[in-house]
Amino acid sequence: MKKYLVLALLSLTTLFTQAQIVDPIQSSAQLKTGKTAEGEIVFNLDIEQGWHVYSVNLGSSGPIEASFHVNKMDGVEKVGGLVARGNEISKMDNLFGMKLRFFEHKAQFVQKVRFTKPNYTIDAYLEYGACNDQTCMPPQEVAYKKAGKSPAVEAATTPQEPTEKEAKDTDSPSSLNPDSMQTAATDTLLPAPVDTNQVAVSTDLWQPVIQELQQQDGRSEQNGSLWFLFLMGFAGGLLALFTPCVWPIIPMTVSFFLKRTKDKAKGMRDAITYGLAIIVIFLSLGLLVTAFTDPHKLNELATSAVFNIFFFLLLVVFALSFFGWFELRLPESWGNKMDSKASSTTGLLSIFLMAFTLVLVSFSCTAPIVGFLLVQAATSGNWVGPAIGMFGFALALALPFTLFALFPSWLKQAPKSGSWMNTIKVVLGFIELAFALKFLSVADLAYGWHILDREVFLSLWIVIFGMLGLYLIGHLKFQSDMVGGESKPMPVVCIMLGMISLAFTVYMVPGLWGAPVKAVSAFAPPISTQDFNLNNKEVHAAYTNYEEGMAAAKAQGKPAFIDFTGFGCVNCRKMEAAVWTDPSVAEVLTKDYVLISLFVDDKTPLKEQLEVMDNGKKRTLRTVGDKWSYLQSSKFGANTQPFYVPLDNAGKPLTGSYSYKEDVSAYLDFLKKGLEAYRNRD
Repeated sequence: MKKYLVLALLSLTTLFTQAQIVDPIQSSAQLKTGKTAEGEIVFNLDIEQGWHVYSVNLGSSGPIEASFHVNKMDGVEKVGGLVARGNEISKMDNLFGMKLRFFEHKAQFVQKVRFTKPNYTIDAYLEYGACNDQTCMPPQEVAYKKAGKSPAVEAATTPQEPTEKEAKDTDSPSSLNPDSMQTAATDTLLPAPVDTNQVAVSTDLWQPVIQELQQQDGRSEQNGSLWFLFLMGFAGGLLALFTPCVWPIIPMTVSFFLKRTKDKAKGMRDAITYGLAIIVIFLSLGLLVTAFTDPHKLNELATSAVFNIFFFLLLVVFALSFFGWFELRLPESWGNKMDSKASSTTGLLSIFLMAFTLVLVSFSCTAPIVGFLLVQAATSGNWVGPAIGMFGFALALALPFTLFALFPSWLKQAPKSGSWMNTIKVVLGFIELAFALKFLSVADLAYGWHILDREVFLSLWIVIFGMLGLYLIGHLKFQSDMVGGESKPMPVVCIMLGMISLAFTVYMVPGLWGAPVKAVSAFAPPISTQDFNLNNKEVHAAYTNYEEGMAAAKAQGKPAFIDFTGFGCVNCRKMEAAVWTDPSVAEVLTKDYVLISLFVDDKTPLKEQLEVMDNGKKRTLRTVGDKWSYLQSSKFGANTQPFYVPLDNAGKPLTGSYSYKEDVSAYLDFLKKGLEAYRNRD
């Protein structure tokens, strides 16, 4: 038992900060030649699970496509265009209105070349775009620089050695192997600002704030999500208490412990130990999920269509069980065996076995709640989420056993078992059915089926919560509610809750015509999936240049709101369609902030290409998009989009950062925290 408690303590006291710099693609390049005058420049990409790389020839209106670019090629020429090889996936995308083609796990891009001179020089690179279901990266590059003797080219003249300038840009020909890859880069200092096409560094505006931002992110997001998971688990445990499988067992179990010995104090200790054993059992379940997963795997669960469909079906089955269609039961022999073992043993082991018997006997009522909690915790992306959620659930479930053991007189005042417990089960069935649709929505968006667009989702929720309201006021009955062929009137508490459910139903109705209905925005599909939408207000940034926007913010006495985005960023468009269109969010962004959108895939060339050290790697800045991408990684320690951060007029973060999460209320709170910090600054 000590071992379990130590593991629980470690899980509860460990906090993780959310890494901002990601490196999901490992790349290499090589030149393949044979006995002919033709060869292939081959770029190989190893893609991390959950990410994908877009293919070639997607068009300018789509995301960042894979493309081949030449800085210098002498003695060699391209043959045809860039060709993609591998298991290409094609899927319709609603936001871009086109079929997107991409690769997962592995991708290979090949550019055929022909040698035209005895000696050759190649300085080129592959550019590609990579995204997962939540973020996108700026355009990535795989450089290839090589010089050497051309194969199968008859020398009409004496081979010439590379010039002094070429030697600086390439490897020495004597040390080159045609099948190897070398890259060359020189660190340079970034120049002072010249114009919008120049890379600019200001002592204040470009000063890194990575440490401050990570500290604020750790406080505002990670701890908050842990507390939410704990409270959700605790609420689930309280609900499980008032079910027919658990509540009747409480007085019998506590009375057994108090009567099994003449020593009243020992009986109380045994009952308290029994409650602790319940916590250990359910917490162990959460620890098992935690031990066999990691943050990356949990994120996969949150975005995987297959797992979301499975969770949807699982919750539907649980809901139907709560409605009384069938009952989930473990084999009775399991409970009988555990009960007999508990009776034949003594000490702490017998108490633990009795607690395990409770878990088995109450399975039909607790399994749907535990299953729902584990699904929610696992898909939250928080590594310790399952353990935290199960701890809250077990604490609430074990609390009455401990309290009634300490205060036995309370047992006389506890409500007796009755039909009210069946009412709680049916209400939980409606709630599980509603939340099941959220998981189906994730799968629907991933596959582009369009069977659960926003208006369909809201229609189903309107029906579900409308029927819940009718049930609570007594106008809808299930077979399990009929006692002796007659139904009793619903109590006042149920009628009041029914009125709230019906009011919530009416509240969602305007959402069918595009109303934001912020209370359900975190669950409903993005508003861009809605066919009929009267709310067409869009938000566009006043500035797309960092220095100009910061200067305007200072002149107006407003904070700046930095939006790192991309023309081909799918998730950026989702945030703009689902969150920025909300009137309350739009008003704050346009009136209280100076909105600056920096497109990391802007292809406008810089007047001077520069090589810099970015996150420990050499990188060439060629375009305006490269400039903003470098700003994001060097100043903020992030390289995925969308990425939002409010700044004061000196370029310091006012609060933490915000990434992809279609939650209007959370986004609005994030904006207001930044404004409050700006007003309260020294």
